[in-house]
Amino acid sequence: MKVLHLDTNHPLLINGLQALGFQNDEDYSSSKEVIEAKIHDYDGIVIRSRFRIDRQFLDKAKKLKFIGRVGAGLENIDCDYAESRGIKLIAAPEGNRNAVGEHALGMLLSLFNKLNKADKEVRQGIWLREENRGLELDGKTVGIIGYGNMGKAFARKLRGFEVEVLCYDILEGVGDENAVQVSLDTLQEKTDILSLHTPQTPLTVNMVNETFINGFKKDFWLINTARGKSVVTRDLNQALRSGKIKGAGLDVLEYEKSSFENLFAKNELPEDFRQLIENENVILSPHVAGWTVESKEKLAQTILDKVRDSFG
Repeated sequence: MKVLHLDTNHPLLINGLQALGFQNDEDYSSSKEVIEAKIHDYDGIVIRSRFRIDRQFLDKAKKLKFIGRVGAGLENIDCDYAESRGIKLIAAPEGNRNAVGEHALGMLLSLFNKLNKADKEVRQGIWLREENRGLELDGKTVGIIGYGNMGKAFARKLRGFEVEVLCYDILEGVGDENAVQVSLDTLQEKTDILSLHTPQTPLTVNMVNETFINGFKKDFWLINTARGKSVVTRDLNQALRSGKIKGAGLDVLEYEKSSFENLFAKNELPEDFRQLIENENVILSPHVAGWTVESKEKLAQTILDKVRDSFG
């Protein structure tokens, strides 16, 4: 079987596939059109987020048996069409779930202790102690929306704190010893901290909008390490100004390209983004919650294991 690698990954993936008898070809720079012209010759492809695998691409992939997505989400793939063609979709949420859980917790603790603000001030010779008095996580209620691999990993990280952890998911029966599954109404009634761990679907795009935000009984903190398009930035800014949202830790933004590699299509900052970055109660990172030294290896190993189980 021939496999085409479209994004660089940990070398153990290629080495492992080679040991299984696969032929590995690499093309990390050609245009999508060039790839389409030769994809008919391959049994598998391995991709992160370089471009969308759409119907046109799949129609030209006559021999394709699997798509390995080195990451958690599959929104860049026309999954329904691929599956109708008998193509196996292989994702690796197990590979970076621990990294995402740690990143979400780190963002939350940084917000509670005003670490980004305090660090900036001290570097400027400003020594403000009372103004940087923090909050403690103990005694709070954490609401998690999306209780799959990522949500469960974040809940596990909270076990060392005296917090109540609630989860909401469209699937029933996903709660466990780390989080009690509740209705969305109950989650909105009790939550002090909301953490998003949902994939990008029609249900989650623009999910966190003005109506959703105002449905929470208490003012709350927002953590988003999932997908940027779940949060409407304009409505988030309004909630930050009013105090309905006390602060936000955002690893993802609605302005991201589908490749996740760049932020803006043009060299212009949207006004809503300008307002967001001026708020000192907001912490931002460039979609790296699952992007650790360890997760790079674990993601590759997860794909390798799943390919071996299916085709080895």
